[in-house]
Amino acid sequence: MAQVLIIGASRGIGAEFVRQHLAAGDRVVATARDEGALARLRASGAGAIRLDVADMVSIAGLAWQLDGHQFDRVVHVAGLYGPRTQGLQPPSETDFDAVMHANVLGPMRVIPQILDALAPGARIGLLSSRMGSLALRANAAGWLYRASKAALNSVMKDIALSLDGRALCVSLHPGWVRTDMGGDAAEIDVQTSVAGMRRTLDELTPAHSGGFFNHDGSPLPW
Repeated sequence: MAQVLIIGASRGIGAEFVRQHLAAGDRVVATARDEGALARLRASGAGAIRLDVADMVSIAGLAWQLDGHQFDRVVHVAGLYGPRTQGLQPPSETDFDAVMHANVLGPMRVIPQILDALAPGARIGLLSSRMGSLALRANAAGWLYRASKAALNSVMKDIALSLDGRALCVSLHPGWVRTDMGGDAAEIDVQTSVAGMRRTLDELTPAHSGGFFNHDGSPLPW
């Protein structure tokens, strides 16, 4: 039985990570922002912690709530898409701040809070997107989201370097998933996406730390 921490589990991919890990017999702690989602997590059998990754005060209270845990697996799912632009429409300061705080500053603040709760050899997955890849980019749609995920990949690399020999850290592309963010026309269902990412994290070795991987385990270029 593994101990698992899911950051951002109110719905979609995060909620499915909770469901699958509980079904596998793992001990799960998960975070959400609102009381309804927290109640659903508790009812499922997971430990539930209120956390807003865009709120420093909320993040500052995380470490003590994890006291005594030794997590084998951490998945940081929480994130925000922002405006669905198709070209070079400048984002508002409000949209820029919201997306960058959730997708970049959030993990930069959250991960240091959980370091004392990591088991030896822990595996950390940050939910990124192939939209953050410069090499794979073929259009400018959602350029604020793209910029945030490219920055998140940089953050992941620094975490991997800092935790070398202690924990593995990678970025994961979930695929184009049928969720509220991905929409009904997306390519894969959330069950397939999460099962693939769980398998990928299981199969990676320390040599893969700092890498960027598709949900099926194939490496992605930066």
